Amino acid sequence: MEVEINVPDEVPVMTLPNLAFFPQALLPLHIFEARYRRMLADVLESNRIFAVAGLDTHAGAPAEEPPHRVACIGLVRACQKNENGTSNLLLQGLCRVSIEQIVAEDPYRRIKIRALSSEPGAEPGENARLRKELTRLIRLKLRLSPGGSEGMTDLLKGVEDPEVFADIAAFNLCDDPPLKQKLLETLDVNRRLLMLLYLLRGEIDAAMLHKKLQGGLADDQITSN
Repeated sequence: MEVEINVPDEVPVMTLPNLAFFPQALLPLHIFEARYRRMLADVLESNRIFAVAGLDTHAGAPAEEPPHRVACIGLVRACQKNENGTSNLLLQGLCRVSIEQIVAEDPYRRIKIRALSSEPGAEPGENARLRKELTRLIRLKLRLSPGGSEGMTDLLKGVEDPEVFADIAAFNLCDDPPLKQKLLETLDVNRRLLMLLYLLRGEIDAAMLHKKLQGGLADDQITSN
């Protein structure tokens, strides 16, 4: 999907563990650290944009907070400041970016970035077919594993663009942080859709096996089977 976004050369960044943020996704955040309070105040006075990067635990000591090199910038859509100085905000993903350089650490981290564009990777009809198949699998997974987000299923049903569909589905339905980061780093939309298909098929197979082994017993009685 081609959307004109004015991507700054430098932005503040939050580096967070076990998190990959995606374009179009909505991320609620609770801001409480002093550095991020300062960051948020400055962002709200300017373009309301900052990046969220996942913590790369293999790149250095955790105390150094090394970020994954592919992240996502977002726009603060709503922000509520609390009486104790903390804030709750809603960040909407704008686009993937490559972190080219960390340019400052104080009073908060700032990074130099480069916007990344996705490529279709296949004919439009093929990606549309995969999007339709993903919709079917998501519904099937929801039937096999009650308690899933029906609201998310309804939201995805209305998303026609395969790229947007893949990003929203990856952000909301993938619970594996390394795989989620890999999906973020995958610029080929067709490959991204296929990765989600393999993920969902594996989860559906596991859920079907669980039900077969469980028989007619409730979840808390499965050990009696």
